[in-house]
Amino acid sequence: MRDFALSALHEPPFPSRCHPATDEVAAQSVAWVRGFGLIKDRAGLLRLTGAHASELAGRACPDASPTGLRLLTDLINWLFVVDDACDDDGLGAAPTVLAPTLAALLAVLDRHGDPDAPAPTDAGPMGLALHDLCRRARGRGRPAHLMRLVSQLREYLLALLWEAANRERRRVPGVAEYVQMRRHTGGVRPSFTVTDLARPSLPRPDQRANPALTALDALATDLVCWCNDMFSYGKERGVAPEAHNLVTTIAGETGKDESAALNAAANCFNTALASYAERDAALSAGADEGMRAFLDTRRDWVRATYDWSRAASRYA
Repeated sequence: MRDFALSALHEPPFPSRCHPATDEVAAQSVAWVRGFGLIKDRAGLLRLTGAHASELAGRACPDASPTGLRLLTDLINWLFVVDDACDDDGLGAAPTVLAPTLAALLAVLDRHGDPDAPAPTDAGPMGLALHDLCRRARGRGRPAHLMRLVSQLREYLLALLWEAANRERRRVPGVAEYVQMRRHTGGVRPSFTVTDLARPSLPRPDQRANPALTALDALATDLVCWCNDMFSYGKERGVAPEAHNLVTTIAGETGKDESAALNAAANCFNTALASYAERDAALSAGADEGMRAFLDTRRDWVRATYDWSRAASRYA
């Protein structure tokens, strides 16, 4: 299926770049994962290191400080650990199985990274690592971004319950429902926010609330998620009842066979990419430094996801 994705998806028309400290940060992040006990065996460590979170972060955040790149890499590794626990290790098999873990993690988010709060030991390794991520984000000195990050992580965790309910009921959601929920289950929005934190310039609050900018942000989220879906479909189609993929939802809603659904999903990506390029060009005209930084971040993420997915062993 990787060959199909490579042939069917249009290549994002943005430059391909990578942070020079990517390899250095990769080793540091693996040590962070192991230090918090997020990985319990060699198989899990091989699975995580093979995902190359640092490469994705380095491509998505090529202009960040090493500290900013490290925070993004650690966040992506944490998201991979949670996703693997839900998708592969049974944590997300049913809402009643997942809920106690999510409740503990939501309690960690309620601390907003307070450095004076005691360690949330009752939340386990995931909770301790999450508190560390929030504490470091808080240390960046941008309260609005911290609040956005906490809110987006909360939405991510609660959306995992939706996935668990679908698995338990063997339910395939409709396309519109899936597209909306995928924006949360993908963990893309908190990743965008941490990438924004790594940049010195930001759009003004009035610009950030501009409907044209929020629409572009949603479209960038869709592109990252749908690119992921196309490259991961070959792995996921062999795991029943995995219904959380754009291809699967198109097939379920329309009755198309697999080949037609794959082509329809690729067309969704390609159409969205063309629209994104047009919207990006319109916003770039006359953009100030803060707006350019925002637009650069989203372009980098769209391109990074495509480049990283082409070789990611995570989807082999």
